[in-house]
Amino acid sequence: MVVRTQITLDADVHRRAKRRAAELGVSFAEYVRRVLDEALGEPASRPDPSEIFDLFDSGSSDVARHKDEYIDDAVRRPA
Repeated sequence: MVVRTQITLDADVHRRAKRRAAELGVSFAEYVRRVLDEALGEPASRPDPSEIFDLFDSGSSDVARHKDEYIDDAVRRPA
């Protein structure tokens, strides 16, 4: 579960943190999460990509393997 949080920072700290986040190529929010994870001794949480795969059963469909053939057939078929 994710909780939205609002904090107040000194302007200089905010500026420096945003600059550091940009150097790392991450958002300010992600940078703050990483800093907190490190300070709290927790490993940085990363979503498990396998959670989004194999969500649905295609019924052994071969559409992905033969998509080019199917598209070609659909385009060439007379209207």
